[in-house]
Amino acid sequence: MANENKIVADREILTAANQKGALATFFAFFRLSGPGWLQAAITLGGGSLGSALYLGVLSGTSMLWLQMVAIIAGVIMLSAIAYVTLSTGKRPYQAINEYINPVLGVGWIVATVLANMIWIMPQFSLCFDAINTNFANDTLKEKDVAKYGISIGLFVLAGVLVFLSSKKGLLTKLFDLFLKLVIGVIIVCFVAVVVILFRNGEVDWSTIFNGLVPDLRQWSNPSEQIQMLIESLSEEKQKIWTDTIVSRQREVMISTAATAVGLNMTFLLPYSLLARGWDKPFRGLARFDLVTGMAIPFILVTSCIVIASAHSF
Repeated sequence: MANENKIVADREILTAANQKGALATFFAFFRLSGPGWLQAAITLGGGSLGSALYLGVLSGTSMLWLQMVAIIAGVIMLSAIAYVTLSTGKRPYQAINEYINPVLGVGWIVATVLANMIWIMPQFSLCFDAINTNFANDTLKEKDVAKYGISIGLFVLAGVLVFLSSKKGLLTKLFDLFLKLVIGVIIVCFVAVVVILFRNGEVDWSTIFNGLVPDLRQWSNPSEQIQMLIESLSEEKQKIWTDTIVSRQREVMISTAATAVGLNMTFLLPYSLLARGWDKPFRGLARFDLVTGMAIPFILVTSCIVIASAHSF
């Protein structure tokens, strides 16, 4: 009953906001948002960090456009999934089995579980390295007890957060607020790095803006900065290094596109929407949530990482 009352109250908030205008609707959407921020917390992981770092190393800021294109494609896909889910009110696994084929449904679940395990396990190592480097001065690396203890502690913390996210009312609000704060801190940290570089005169904004323009030639040619270095070599070495760099660029372009939106997100999003009781009136909110909660933070963070790594390496 309490959950039904909450859903009715949310519908009334949306209806009242729509009547008041665009600004009121924006604030109502932001107040009720949540699942999109959860997607951002998932996608801003080790894979996105590694791809963005390597992208800056390989091509400077000339491939900034790639992150933006990848996440826009991901938002379009997730928006379509959300639209169908909220329109039908059916669980995705049930809908796939009913309207397409049970084999596809089972394959989707199995692939999602495997992808989730592959995605989750490295996060423990990444967290341990961050704690070891920043808080223990790199003294815990050889201590297995510390590794297991920190990993178990992180596992328990993740379990508590999952428990909070599954509850209704105040606990759900606290979980959403926690996610927004964490993502906000991540954005502020990386943006601050770029601001400092800008104040020191170490950022060329014209180069950065040029990097936002898609250039598909980078699939078969080295970036302009590296091409200038290659041209100073002998003809034989030019071919070797061109082939090597182009191969690496293709790998990082594929990994960047692949880590923008994971397979586990296609499963988590629709179920998190249904768990909140959202339906047809919430379709606009779902799109807004994905854009503001997932796409914008992803673009800001990964772009700042690319700029910082291009400057440093």
